[in-house]
Amino acid sequence: MCVFYLFIFIYSGTGMLKIDFVGELNDKMKGFYRSKYNTASGEVRYAAVTQFEATDARRAFPCWDEPAIKATFDVILIVPKDRVALSNMNLIERKAYPDDNNLVEVKFARTPTMSTYLVAFVVGEYDFVEARSSDGVLVRVYTPVGKAEQGKFALEVAAKTLPFYKDYFNVPYPLPKIDLIAIADFAAGAMENWGLVTYRETALLIDPKNSCSSSRQWVALVVGHELAHQWFGNLVTMEQPSSRCSYSKDRSQRTHKEDRGKIEDMSAVTAHLLEGFVLRPRFTSALTKIATARFCDREEWWTHLWLNEGFASWIEYLCVDHCFPEYDIWTQFVSADYTRAQELDALDNSHPIEVSVGHPSEVDEIFDAISYSKGASVIRMLHDYIGDEDFRKGMNQYLIKFQEKNAATEDLWESLEQASGKPIAAVMSTWTKQMGFPLIYVESEQKEDSRILKLSQKKFCASGPHHGEESPQWMVPISICTSESPASAKLRLLMDKPEMTVVLEGVTSDQWVKARAGIISTVEVLKVMEAFVNEPNYTVWSDLSCNLGILSTLLSHTEFHEEIQGFIRDVFSPIGQRLCWDPKPGEGHLDALLRGLVLGKLGKAGDKPTLEEARRRFKDHVEGKNTLSADLRSPVYVTVLKHGDSSTLDTMLKVSHHIRHVINHFRTATRRYTSLL
Repeated sequence: MCVFYLFIFIYSGTGMLKIDFVGELNDKMKGFYRSKYNTASGEVRYAAVTQFEATDARRAFPCWDEPAIKATFDVILIVPKDRVALSNMNLIERKAYPDDNNLVEVKFARTPTMSTYLVAFVVGEYDFVEARSSDGVLVRVYTPVGKAEQGKFALEVAAKTLPFYKDYFNVPYPLPKIDLIAIADFAAGAMENWGLVTYRETALLIDPKNSCSSSRQWVALVVGHELAHQWFGNLVTMEQPSSRCSYSKDRSQRTHKEDRGKIEDMSAVTAHLLEGFVLRPRFTSALTKIATARFCDREEWWTHLWLNEGFASWIEYLCVDHCFPEYDIWTQFVSADYTRAQELDALDNSHPIEVSVGHPSEVDEIFDAISYSKGASVIRMLHDYIGDEDFRKGMNQYLIKFQEKNAATEDLWESLEQASGKPIAAVMSTWTKQMGFPLIYVESEQKEDSRILKLSQKKFCASGPHHGEESPQWMVPISICTSESPASAKLRLLMDKPEMTVVLEGVTSDQWVKARAGIISTVEVLKVMEAFVNEPNYTVWSDLSCNLGILSTLLSHTEFHEEIQGFIRDVFSPIGQRLCWDPKPGEGHLDALLRGLVLGKLGKAGDKPTLEEARRRFKDHVEGKNTLSADLRSPVYVTVLKHGDSSTLDTMLKVSHHIRHVINHFRTATRRYTSLL
């Protein structure tokens, strides 16, 4: 806490506070920090970069460092003249620094009103590729020197994504440019700084020769996710409505919302980057009655941050489906997010989506698959319940009403309610404020030409049926389809009670399969899996692989382990034989994903033909006879390592740069995906 003692009389009205201070360019990968990288010649150098979320802007300059207190920012950096300098806004002036011929002063345009955690500046050596989106926004992807080619895929995605979001929200991107930059030392996967999005290298760069199909898909999703935040999170920022802050003047108390208008009058930050990257910013602010204002920390803001991330985690799929419809990405969503969220949420020690956060240091502890994947899943359910037209209308109302301001979760629900006429707040509270999810049981009875369905809901528990004294209840949007038209809903309803009866005219009931909860035996589940030997869909095989992997882990070090490995070989061999090792003419993205998945699964299960071929291809790759394609490296490496010896490991270490690529891909993906190695 900082207290200013002013020994002059302060008149009421607008004032200006100037602060001289020195900040440290630290090595903690937060705040304003130095990022180490190697040049092509092997020389170690440093870039200066920022990571301010959650509350580390205060490490760089004095500020009210919480999202609900917004300001505009003018950034001036004094940097070595041979370095690239970037910030949130476009460069408006570059001139020689009078005190040192080796430095230049660069000035950026004033930002919109924004939160401190979204401020960013980067100084370093970078190449870039650029394009203009169809609506005229300058898009650049900054890469390490010599790797500009690896930024072209992300550039393609970003240039398509900005107009898509503009049309979807019916709100234009408010800045004149957007930069995406790959950072060598970066703790997060990516950070949505307004106008200057920072990424881990593996989440942005695609090597045309060495990056596999799954890496391309991952980069597309991450770019779509972070650019969605430019609207949902940056233009409108979440706040915690129940928190309060005091404003003392003549012993009168004012609420947080009354203060907000005052707070938003804060003016600017001017930052100077001097010799040795020592930060000497001047902080100026125009704040009404600044001498009498005092503010409290509203750490509970982070409790509602799930909505920012859950929404972006949902709409990234919508974006990728628009850019690359051949990815069949919504089918993959079921395996990558929906079922993953259910796996954790079915545990007795799960937690609600909304978890009270007492301090920003607790954010990383509770932001897991429940926050991201379940959050995305309930937004997907909400979108389906409302319908795309009303959902877009409600989003537009929300963004227009609260642009450059803070809004609460309830404000979004209110906008969607007004657009759809449906009880959005009541429905969503049952999904966000309590943990778990319901299983819908259906009993059918035929009466003449009518099918009577009796629906009941019970909490789904991985450990078996829920036997608690009070069974939680959800408001569940339900769509009922029939065999006559399985792709469209015969009836839509909202199940807002434990049991209800539905009458359908002239239809038959669907069959329901329930597994992994003690509802049917594991043997019956395995019998069902055998029926998928002719299945061509990648997502289905991915889900089978995940479930068999879990079963294999449970049976490891038991007498049944080899039997389950044999079962895996039997199930995956037919599809492996059809796919073979090399791509065929006309194959696409999903075929490449499926081939890598199937061959990797067979190799790990000890399939003899797969093992022999993997060893042969690995040997040729190491000896330089035939280079492994990017999509085959992961299954080949995993197979030979699992069934290899110390000499295999020594050989593998010689090609460790490829191994690092595979490992880094999976490390980046751990925010939302699980490795099946």
